[in-house]
Formats: sequence, C-alpha cells, structure tokens
Amino acid sequence: MRFKPKPLKDDIAFECKFCLDCCRGRFIYLTLYDIKRIAKHHDPQDFVVLTTENEQIRFILAYREWDLGCIFHDPESGKCKIHDYNPLICQIYPFMVSHKPLGIEGEESFEYKGQKLWLYYDESCPGIGKGKTITREEIAELGLKFKEEFDKSNLEGFVDLINGESNAEI
Repeated sequence: MRFKPKPLKDDIAFECKFCLDCCRGRFIYLTLYDIKRIAKHHDPQDFVVLTTENEQIRFILAYREWDLGCIFHDPESGKCKIHDYNPLICQIYPFMVSHKPLGIEGEESFEYKGQKLWLYYDESCPGIGKGKTITREEIAELGLKFKEEFDKSNLEGFVDLINGESNAEI
C-alpha cells in the first residue's frame, strides 16, 4: 500500500484496523526524541538504521528483510510492540502534515500556531471513518512536533545520545 493523500478538511474518525500495511515497505523515520524514548526499552543498535538523504544522515527504524516490515511490528497480530512509546511519525499516520501544498484537488491550508499547513489523510487506510474522532489540531500539533524534532536530529546528537551525554528532555 502506498500513501494516497486526500485533503483533510474536517476532523475525522480513525481507528487502527491492524491491516499490517502501514508498517511495511516504507521508511519509518526516527528523530533523536524517538530514539531516546525507545532506547529506554531496547538497545539502539537493534533498531536504528542510518541512511543518507539529500547529503544528510537520517535515522530509520530497522526492518525485517523478508517482508520489509518494522522490527517492532508483530505480523501475526498486526500490533505494534512499542505502541506506548512509538515514533512520532507512527503517531501521525494515517495523516500527513505538509508545509506546502502537494497539488491535490481540493486541498486548502490550515492555520495552526501561526503556521500555514496542509493536512492530508491516506484514503487507502481501512481505519479512516471508524472509531474515535481525531481533530485537525491534534494532527497539526504532531506534525509540528515531528518537524521540530526531525530538523534537530543529526549524527552528533545521536553519538551524544549513545554515549549518554544527551541532556535533552523528552
């Protein structure tokens, strides 16, 4: 399954149906904030993979070779083994927060905390329209937090975190 963005114009109901698709076949980007939280329970050597993107080091969650699934995803139950401290990007899905329009019909900006954002949801996700209502403000807040944390995630901070030198609060 690939993300099929549809503009999010109103609050929407969402409930994970454990379809297994969102945790496979895509990079799950990590921030230092995410790594620090997960590292309280698991060794970073077991779950962090370094990659480069636009000449910058990025951190992604390790994945299984046989199905490209996240290593913390239980393929039998569909449940996340680290749900209580999962990465910000996982908390956002099946939504997306962008700082510029994607060029999709019907999209409109959403003003939040003085920023102009564009909100989307994955129309292929079977949990959309079911369960608890998620507000656009909640989605925007997670998106801003992810961007803030992602922008300050770098190799130097990762080395400091691994060496126990990080004083950043989570």
